[in-house]
Amino acid sequence: MSDNIIQLNKEIIKTELKDLVRSSVEETLNALLDKEADEIVNAEKYERSGERQGYRYGHYQRNLVTTSGEVKLNVPKLKGIPFETAIIECYRRRECSVEEALIEMYLAGVSVRRAEDITEALWGTKVSPGTISNLNKKAYEHIVTWRNRPLNGGNYPYVFVDGIFLKRCWGGEYENVSILIAIGVNEDGYREIIGASESMKEDRESWKNYLTELKSRCLKGVRLMIGDKNLGMLESIPQVFPDAKYRRCTVHFYRNFFRLLHVVA
Repeated sequence: MSDNIIQLNKEIIKTELKDLVRSSVEETLNALLDKEADEIVNAEKYERSGERQGYRYGHYQRNLVTTSGEVKLNVPKLKGIPFETAIIECYRRRECSVEEALIEMYLAGVSVRRAEDITEALWGTKVSPGTISNLNKKAYEHIVTWRNRPLNGGNYPYVFVDGIFLKRCWGGEYENVSILIAIGVNEDGYREIIGASESMKEDRESWKNYLTELKSRCLKGVRLMIGDKNLGMLESIPQVFPDAKYRRCTVHFYRNFFRLLHVVA
């Protein structure tokens, strides 16, 4: 491994985030174009309605250059009525704030409320909950793909593992959910988030399942795992990665030490 201190490859992170935002912009704009076409026709696809103003017959493709890269728009074609979209100009006027909001959407867990705010900024009005639900599903597909990606970037000699508790809404009620995180350091000294998984708690079964999942995604070459003194973690690491040693995280150690020192004082 390099003699340099462990580094964070900011360029890779920026590139991945930019690609994520670009694909989100593309999917959001295409969903809004379809919704706008339905509003103009006054009927959804294949809907039989006496109030129908026209018919849809396919799409044509148009490229749009954004600050996150070029996106491909599937613009609806209408028969019997002109289709003049206002979405593209609305997007151009608000592009920077929209992309910031899209990033915030991911960091906030892609909530319906935030998705409504984003579409309102794009279109000037809020779209239906069904449309937002479809956008959320597409966004979540990107997250699932990232979480399940194979770790084929070489060995990770050092892996930092930890769990954090966040609030999540389940059926209208908020509960604590544990997010298990793994940050790997590769042989060149660069670190990256290699995994994140939801669990209701940090017990042995949760940690064992998570570490097994990482191993199934080709996490290899692990020589040392660093974490807090969580009992479930301590019991699971030797079972899943028997060749890896364990060391307590210095930050957690000092936090616990000063907390006890404060109590004694």
